[in-house]
Amino acid sequence: MENNPPTTLMQMAHLFQMELFPRVQAVVGELSSQAQLLVKASVLVPWDKFLCRNRIGRPAEDRKAMQIAFLAKAIYNLPTTRQLLDRLRNDSQLRHLCGWQHAEQIPSESTFSRAFAELAANRTVEHLHRALIELRASDRLIGHIARDSTAIEARERFPGPSGRRKENQPDDPPAKQAKKSRKKQPRGRFARAKAQDRGTEIEKQRKMKLSQMLARLPNQCAIGVKTSSKGHQRYWVGYKLHLDVADGEIPISAILTGANVHDSQVAIPLMTMTEQRVPYLYDVMDSAYDAEAILAHSRARGRVPVVAPHPRRGTKKPSAVPKVRPPKLAPEMDPAKQIRYAERTMSERVNGRLKDNFGGRYIWVRGPLKVMAHLMFGLLAMTVDQLIKRLNII
Repeated sequence: MENNPPTTLMQMAHLFQMELFPRVQAVVGELSSQAQLLVKASVLVPWDKFLCRNRIGRPAEDRKAMQIAFLAKAIYNLPTTRQLLDRLRNDSQLRHLCGWQHAEQIPSESTFSRAFAELAANRTVEHLHRALIELRASDRLIGHIARDSTAIEARERFPGPSGRRKENQPDDPPAKQAKKSRKKQPRGRFARAKAQDRGTEIEKQRKMKLSQMLARLPNQCAIGVKTSSKGHQRYWVGYKLHLDVADGEIPISAILTGANVHDSQVAIPLMTMTEQRVPYLYDVMDSAYDAEAILAHSRARGRVPVVAPHPRRGTKKPSAVPKVRPPKLAPEMDPAKQIRYAERTMSERVNGRLKDNFGGRYIWVRGPLKVMAHLMFGLLAMTVDQLIKRLNII
């Protein structure tokens, strides 16, 4: 096979259709569309690069089979691990595709739970997704990267305001009370000038490494709010999943933050993460990312930002009272950018498909690491599906 990723995918798609699927169907029966996607992912994803095996002590269960089982949980849209185990014990086809011949070989629920916690702590699924993108899409010049976030509702108890005092908690010492009662001195011109020189958080990100930017992003469960196009506000408790999606609806990069993090705070980290994996030309974003630091960073990296202007650049609603001077209206994009801005809807389709078909609505785990691992299994399955579909072969 040639080393060119599109040619390699085309040849592998031909092998899937002509040789692999008939042999697998001869053993386990006719494959459904979900089973075919699981077979494709089992072949395309480089599982062996990130397998963790115990060298000392009792041998661990087959981690590769368990990882494929967690991927099957996302593909079959199963809400819980217990339902996955019941499906594995009763569905011989799915059990064979994951790597177990008999139902007695399937590990217990507690073993699955410990394996998932290990995958989440090591960020194994994120490494698998990055390796898949670098292996299959890194040599392809991508035109548009659509950037957006989606709400992830979690079954966690929000810690509440940081200043709320719990019951039976001892009072503060006198020295701390005196410090609290002391009034803050107003900041002078010198202090305000120093703060302006340091810049905002987005401006500071331009001088940081990716690891530093990710470390400064809050990722704990919080309360988020979004305003719809009709002006209605929606609140939720949980997280935000920020995605970079390439042409063909291929997820390239993903970052999970708390629900209270604004989208603009994650733009530069996502740019940095995506440009390390694939080359691309246009950053397509909505008005939430309309900040001078984000636009300047995109241009400095040799790309063209296509961002909807935010209403704050003009007047939100013109007053009914007649004025001598006409109100300043928000700027509009030129016709060429308006055509490219239409590509942003692919990120919304990926978000909707992740929630409807790949387990994005069933978040039963707790903690940012486990929530991210659960979502990444769905993104991993979607990436394999879209890499094959964009060739229009299967």
